[in-house]
Order: sequence, then structure tokens, then C-alpha cells
Amino acid sequence: MYAGCFLVLSLISFTIQTETAVYIQHRMGWNKAYCMLYFTHGSWSLLWPMQLLILRLQKWNVPWQPFWRRHVAILRSTAQMIQHRTLHLTPRQSQQSPLRYMIWTTAYVTCALTVAGGSWYVAVDMTTASDLTAIYNCSAFFAYVFSIPLLHEKVRFGKVLAVAVAIAGVLVVAYGGKAEESTPKHGGKSGGGAGGPDHDAKEPQNRALGNIVIGIGSVLYGFYEVLYKKVACPPDGCSPGRGMLFANTFGSMIGFFTLCVLWIPLPILHFTGLEKFELPTGDTAKMLLVSVLANATFSGSFLILISLTSPVLSSVAALLTIFIVALVDVMLPGDLATPLSGNAIAGGCLIIAAFIMLSVATYREMDEERRQKEMEVAESEVDEDEA
Repeated sequence: MYAGCFLVLSLISFTIQTETAVYIQHRMGWNKAYCMLYFTHGSWSLLWPMQLLILRLQKWNVPWQPFWRRHVAILRSTAQMIQHRTLHLTPRQSQQSPLRYMIWTTAYVTCALTVAGGSWYVAVDMTTASDLTAIYNCSAFFAYVFSIPLLHEKVRFGKVLAVAVAIAGVLVVAYGGKAEESTPKHGGKSGGGAGGPDHDAKEPQNRALGNIVIGIGSVLYGFYEVLYKKVACPPDGCSPGRGMLFANTFGSMIGFFTLCVLWIPLPILHFTGLEKFELPTGDTAKMLLVSVLANATFSGSFLILISLTSPVLSSVAALLTIFIVALVDVMLPGDLATPLSGNAIAGGCLIIAAFIMLSVATYREMDEERRQKEMEVAESEVDEDEA
């Protein structure tokens, strides 16, 4: 139930972020790729304060000091569970501070995320929109590949087929009809989500190199999703509330690391002339604020979705945004509207079918694991009675 709610929230917020980011870059002319990436990832720092405010409003009658002590204790114990990969901490484990572990974890997870998101912006002017969309969204496949060795995911035919159908849907959307004539609107799940300049009017000169760059980004984004599940999510069996609480907290840690460290490329890009640093003003600033807040909402929901389910299911679910954005484009006013092609409908239907297939396969797997645990408990009780 929680996963379903946050899935809907993530789809809505990502659609808002994508449309506003495209409008900012294409209509308002504020095309600052890395700066937008810095703002959007930095906005994740708001997740924990907003979560704390909501929790405080829910428990307004509780005095602040007991409320704060309990909140910190839950976060600390959850971090210790993640560090030691167990729900049952020993006295020695419960006394160890998880701060150092979480700092290093935040650092390398953020770096993987930033490189993956930044690769999209690097490749946007080097390759075609269709190649960009198709290759980057193959991250769902790489999420499954990395899940096998890192999360000990079993190779199941149903899941493999679902991922293949999802990627086929992306290929239909990317290469069908007039895909080559338009800029990409789906910028990926980590970055600004906006398309770059209209680079499909002529054949890009560095298309092969651009495809290699975005291919590396696709691999890294699949790796980031699995890495987050491996090193920053509570072990299986943890309560959903604790998992959601820590997901937003870790998202804030990523945002804080981004604000404190990843500003360094901004002056380098400015003085080299690759991207002049200019703060947005007026309507552009207002639209950017909406886009940034929408990205923070999407990112928090997406982290929770991975924590409660799996990187593979979450990655395929995120592909639904391709079809949703296409539907929204039809309803935009005036010259902002984009006709919905038959290929977009066909590809969207394939992605939806893949998500349903994967959901059913995941539910069956969870049910199988639950029954296996019940059998193990029953057998242990029988052994105790015999003893």
C-alpha cells in the first residue's frame, strides 16, 4: 500500500519536473545543465526537514525533547541495522556509532548518482534524442544485472521477460515515428529531466562517442539503484515506517553532500566558458523553484519505493513516466502541445504491460518467501517440542 502511494506520487512529481525543466531550457532560454543538476540534487536536503515537520505536526502533543530523542534513536538504530546488516543488534553493535559508515556511504552513492545524471547532460549534444532515450533507460536492465551478485536476486524468467518488454517499449517510443525530429523530454530519473538543445536537426558528429557516454551513464544509474538498496536500506523484515523514515533522511544526506562538495565544478565551468554561471530571475526563478521542488518530491518517493520493493521494480516503474509525459504533452495549451503518435501509444502499452508483469512476479516471489519463513518457524517449533 505504501509503495503504491509513493509510486503515484513519484509519477506525478516527475511529470511536473520534466515539463517545467523543458519549459525553462527551451522557452525561457536558461540552459544551464550542470547548475540545474546541482540545484535539483541539492534540493534533496529538504527531505528530512520536511519529514520532521510532518512528524512533529502528527505528534504535536508530545513534548519536543522526548520527540526529538525518539526520532534520533530510531534513525541511529536503523543506521546501525544497515551497517551490520541485521535487525537484531548485539549490545556491542548498538554502542558503535554509525556516523562514519553513513558519511562514506553517502559520499560514494552520491558520486555514482552524480556521474550517472551528469552523463546525460554531457551526451545530450553529442548524440540523437532517440539514442539518448533508448540507451539511458536501459538502466532497468543493468539494475537487474547488478541485483544478481549484489542483492542475491534469483534469475527468474518472468522478471527477465518483463525487463525485456519494458526496454522494447522504450525502443518503440524512441525510434518510432518522428522521434529523430524532437528533443528528448525524458532526461532520466536523477537529473533535471529536461531535454537539451535541438540537436537532431542534423546528424551529430560525435554520435558514437555520445552513445558510449550515455551507455556508461545507464550502467552507473542501474548500479546506483542497486548500491543504494545494498548499503543504505534496512534489511528485509524491517518495518515500512522505519524504511520510509530513513529513505528520506538518506536522501537529505545526498542533498547536503551535493551542496557542500559538488559546487566545485561550477566555477571551473564558468571560467573555462563551458557553462557561464547565472542565477535565474523573475519567472524563470519561479519556474525553476517548482521544478526543483518537484524533483525533490520525486527523488524522495523513488528512494522510498526502492527501499520498500526492489531496484528492478522501481526502475521499470519509473519508465512509466515516458508515456505519462507524452500524454501530458498532448494536453498542453497552444504551440506547447505535441501530438501523440501511434508508436508512443504502443511503446507506452508495452511499458505498462512490463510493469504489471514485474509486479505480479515480485508479489509471487514475496509470497513464496513468506511461506518459506512460515515453514521454517513451524519446523523450529516442532523441533523445540520434540526436544
